[in-house]
Amino acid sequence: MATAGHNLSDFNPEELPKATGMRIACVVSEWNSEITNALYQGARDILMACGAAGHDVTQVKVPGAVEITYAAKKLCESEKYDAIIAIGTVIQGETKHFDFVCQSVTHGVTELNLQFDTPVIFCVLTDNTIEQSRARAGGIHGNKGTEAGVAALKMAGLRKILG
Repeated sequence: MATAGHNLSDFNPEELPKATGMRIACVVSEWNSEITNALYQGARDILMACGAAGHDVTQVKVPGAVEITYAAKKLCESEKYDAIIAIGTVIQGETKHFDFVCQSVTHGVTELNLQFDTPVIFCVLTDNTIEQSRARAGGIHGNKGTEAGVAALKMAGLRKILG
């Protein structure tokens, strides 16, 4: 397990790029909202701890994980954001639907990063059980949303450096 022995929320805000003046959008799936809301809160908390103003962190809700890429694409096209965080969770069920959704959103986010100048951060949990998702959304393994917020700051900072 990749998160064994590692807490996803262990970051020192003093060592991260400052979020002051950065605009970050979070595309949040409404499906499995218990998890996605916790992931969004983790991302928002680290962005605020690093100096983001509340009005500079935008939440955009979509019905499910597959719809994340459409909203993220529109946000990229707007050129208003320094980074976008794609937030969702897909939990294994009894059918192949899990595989198709995971593949779709993963490839979609990858394509957006290749097509646009705005970094899109992948914060979509793909777990076998709801308990595994809870462990990564503020539970025993910390919060993957916090990790995504950190990645957004680092990538937005890198974007500024590389032009």
